[in-house]
Formats: sequence, C-alpha cells, structure tokens
Amino acid sequence: MLKALIIDDEPLAHEVILHHLSQHSDISIVGRCYNATQALNLLANEQVDLLFLDVNMPELSGIALLKVLHNRPQTIIISAYQEYAIQGFELDVTDYLLKPVCSERLSQALDKVRLRTKKPLLKDVIPQHVVLKVDREKRKFTLADITLLEAYGNYVKLWQGDEMVLVSSSLKLLIEQLPNTQFTQVHKSFVVNNEQVIAIETDAVTMEGGRIVKASKSFKKTVQQLF
Repeated sequence: MLKALIIDDEPLAHEVILHHLSQHSDISIVGRCYNATQALNLLANEQVDLLFLDVNMPELSGIALLKVLHNRPQTIIISAYQEYAIQGFELDVTDYLLKPVCSERLSQALDKVRLRTKKPLLKDVIPQHVVLKVDREKRKFTLADITLLEAYGNYVKLWQGDEMVLVSSSLKLLIEQLPNTQFTQVHKSFVVNNEQVIAIETDAVTMEGGRIVKASKSFKKTVQQLF
C-alpha cells in the first residue's frame, strides 16, 4: 500500500484524482492539502510515499515545494501548464501529467511509481561525479578528487589538492548535490571530503597535504563524527 498526498488549490482537481484512484486499491490517500504550507506541515508529521502535486498555487509553487523537501517522496505533477515539465524532471519527479488528466494516463504514471518502488532508484546510488558550472561551461568533477569546498560570495572555491576552480554556485546549493556520507560541513564556509581528513581538533580540521581548515562550534558534533 502506497500512502499518497494530494496537493492542489482547486477542490475539483482533488475530486478528479480521487475518482481515478478508485480503480487502484494499492493507493491510500492520507491527506489532502490546498497549498504548500499545509503540505509541509503534514509531511513533517506523516510518512508519505507519493505526492499528486499541482504547480501553480498561492504563496509557494509546487516546484518551490519540491526544492525545499530534503526527503522527497515520489511525485506525480498534475498541472495545466506544460512549461514546468523540464524543471519537474530535473527534480526527479516520476511523471508529469497535463490537466485534465484521464484515467489511462494516471494509470501509466502509477505504473512508473510502482516500478520505482520495487527497484532501487538511481538517486539512491552514491554518485561518482558531480557536474558544476565553471565560467560558461559545465564541467564534471570526480567526487573522490575534491578535497575541500570554500564559500566565496556567490561562488564556491573547489579545491583538488592545491588546485582551485571557481564554481558558479552557492555553498548551500552545492552541498545538496553531494552525498552526505562523503562530505561534511565543518564551518559555514567550509565543506571537507571525509576521506581526506587526517586530523581533527576542537576548532580545526587537517586535510591530506597539511592544509588546516577552520571548524566552528556549531558544527562540533558533525566534526567529531568524522573519525
């Protein structure tokens, strides 16, 4: 049984989805929300496997909602606007349906959900590379080669040993692209590759090659977990 949440500001859209879902006994609706704020409150207290999500909603859009969710359930976007499809798939939504949605099309989307539920998702496999923007080009970096990430205004200094590349990203956004089992934030301005840390102190971390990186009290617990 898959627990699902409907998020749409139009009551009629809820009724259409519920009507089509009457043919699918393995989908259980655990909540119905009419804006993203309601959804965030429910998701904070309820385990959900699947979102039926609209894009255009007051205050916070469906796309914006997905971006703030750290552990996103599988998502079927159901929208009257096709121009958000690319953004949706970049956020790894399972399917993107246009309103008015028909029973057959929703069934196809649910088949994709079931398939993903049975098989490990690619996003659950630890990646070996990350693609980042450098100047006007996209460049692939091997994660194991990254020593350190350093915040630098609207950019990030990406260190590979003694070599530095300036990446067009904030440190916060870049952290979201990295496996937390491999990288650890030790300071508001620094993220280190766990495998390249050779010593830790109360206020500092020493990397291979001898570079010393500041560590702040607010990250003390995560620093201590490096060893």
